[in-house]
Amino acid sequence: MPTVDDDLPSGLDPEAFSAWIFGAPGPAEAAGLELAPFRGVRFAPEVVGDLATVTSPPYDLIDDEAVARLMASDGHNIVRLILPPTAEEGAATLRRWLADGALTIDPEPALYVYEAARDGTPLQRGLIGALGLRAEGDGVVLPHENVYPGPVRNRLELMAATRANPEPIFLVYEGDGDAAQIIDEIAGTAPLVEVRSDGLVHRLWRTTDPVDHARVAADLGPRQALIADGHHRYATYRALQARHHAAGDGHGPWDHGLALLVDSTRYPPHLGAIHRVLPGLPPGTAVERAAEVFHVTDLPDLPTALAALAGAEGPAFVLGGAGFHLLTTPDSLRLLDAMPAGHSERWSRLDTAVLDTLLIDGVWNIPEDERSVEVVHDDPAAAIERARRTGGTAVILNPLKVQDVLAVAGQGERVPRKSTSFGPKPRTGLVLRLLGR
Repeated sequence: MPTVDDDLPSGLDPEAFSAWIFGAPGPAEAAGLELAPFRGVRFAPEVVGDLATVTSPPYDLIDDEAVARLMASDGHNIVRLILPPTAEEGAATLRRWLADGALTIDPEPALYVYEAARDGTPLQRGLIGALGLRAEGDGVVLPHENVYPGPVRNRLELMAATRANPEPIFLVYEGDGDAAQIIDEIAGTAPLVEVRSDGLVHRLWRTTDPVDHARVAADLGPRQALIADGHHRYATYRALQARHHAAGDGHGPWDHGLALLVDSTRYPPHLGAIHRVLPGLPPGTAVERAAEVFHVTDLPDLPTALAALAGAEGPAFVLGGAGFHLLTTPDSLRLLDAMPAGHSERWSRLDTAVLDTLLIDGVWNIPEDERSVEVVHDDPAAAIERARRTGGTAVILNPLKVQDVLAVAGQGERVPRKSTSFGPKPRTGLVLRLLGR
């Protein structure tokens, strides 16, 4: 059997790797947007207790401190499965939890309704099911970010060892059709699961009714969906699918992946920014070099800086770590020279494109990898604090606009990596999917 490294090409940059993995052909007869029912795997409260203590945020939002805290909070916390020391230990944990009844398998295939609410108001409702995997060229499942080989190898090793999809990815589509009606009908009944965590109430329902399943299939079939969160996991689904097809295994559970599908017409997603922390770049050096290509304004504090950033026109950033500095009005000739060929004007105007090409690569000469460029979702104060702890520089961004992300993806481009933070993200551990018995 080939190793994980043998399955994935080496030596490709993120753009080429993403084109390879998202563009790989799938089943010849596959067509349309598909969300199939499956037999969900769920924690048994009578064994594990309060589900708030065993669930977690998605794996890529958990830093080392949070991993340690979640590991210590409960012996059944899902972090032991999604971020184990080794993939083999994750597989052993899954087998043990299934054997001792901590995890149980629902008796019938179902589609699951998921809701995240605050103060009694639903922020998000959608369907969790087995998403049919499609090549990007089919125009059905649209990625909008490039992916890196390292995280895909990591997730592929875990999913291959556990033979499971341990957490759903998150997609949005425009509909307001029959599927949304079914979701609202089901959400009017008593939920299977209710978990209070992170200031939200997470609820889960299920429908095993074949009529509901058929109505959902008919409604979703002609639509297309945008991957909002989980590009590396979707890429892993495609890599696992390619592995099985190359081995001559034919069609099987590897042709689908666990996903939450949200109708953005009914429940528009929140789109936040993903801020950067550059641990190896001293703040003084960052400001001095940035002043070569940007107008720099010194500001007294973070609230003032954030207000100025929100009101800025065109590409703009706040540098933090030792004081606060607003960058605006980049040098047009330097910006034009920095932009790679082959991208649209809309792509070239994205703040994250300007940051990655003009500043991180061009001015600061920092390699774009997970060690040199750390990310913090949504929280500028947390990014500033992390920069201060490391002696580095934080770069605070405005969130991208949803219409820009959709337009870029719709014309076959992808925004730079870690450009978007869609939310609310589904709580990990409410339902899992096995790839076999």
